[in-house]
Amino acid sequence: MKNSLRCVLSVALGAAFVLAASGCKSRKVKVQATEEEAPRMASAISMGDPKAEGQLISGFYGVEAGAWRWTGKQFTFVLRPPSGAAQKGGKVQLKLTVPQVVIDKEKTIALSGAANGSPLAPESYTQAGEYTYTRDVPASALTGETVKFEFQLDKAIPPTGGDLRELGMIVLNASLESK
Repeated sequence: MKNSLRCVLSVALGAAFVLAASGCKSRKVKVQATEEEAPRMASAISMGDPKAEGQLISGFYGVEAGAWRWTGKQFTFVLRPPSGAAQKGGKVQLKLTVPQVVIDKEKTIALSGAANGSPLAPESYTQAGEYTYTRDVPASALTGETVKFEFQLDKAIPPTGGDLRELGMIVLNASLESK
C-alpha cells in the first residue's frame, strides 16, 4: 500500500511539474536594457554627472561638490556631434572657472585646444572668475561618431604638500551645438 501511495504521489507531482513548466512557456519575456550596454554618447556633459565619466579621456580629477572637476595642464574629452553639425559646423562651449589660487600663483593662464585635430583659438585669463570658452568648430571636424577635444594650458600649479595633483582650472560642463 505504501509503494502504491508513493507511486500515485510521484505521478501527481510529476504531472503538476509538467503543467507548471508548460504554463511558464506561454509567458512573454520583456527585454530591457542592461547596465552592461554602453550608454549613448552625449553632445553635452556635466562634470558632476557620473554618466559623463566615460567621455572624459584624460586630465580630469574626481568630482568635487557634486558639480565640477579640476583639470590638469592637459585634458581631453569626447562629445557626440549633434544632428546637422557635419554639414553646418558647430560651436563648442566649455563652462569653466579660473580659481583665485591659480591667478595668485601664475598671474595669467592661457587655454588652447583642438577639435579632432582642428585648432581652436586660444584665450587668456588674467582674473579669477567664471567664464564660457566658446569656439566655432569646422564641419570637417564633425563628420565622425565622436569629436575628440584636446585642451592644454600654458601653466598649471605643480603638486604641493599632500596634494599630488597638477591643478589647471575648474570645468563645470562641456557642450557641442550645431550652428
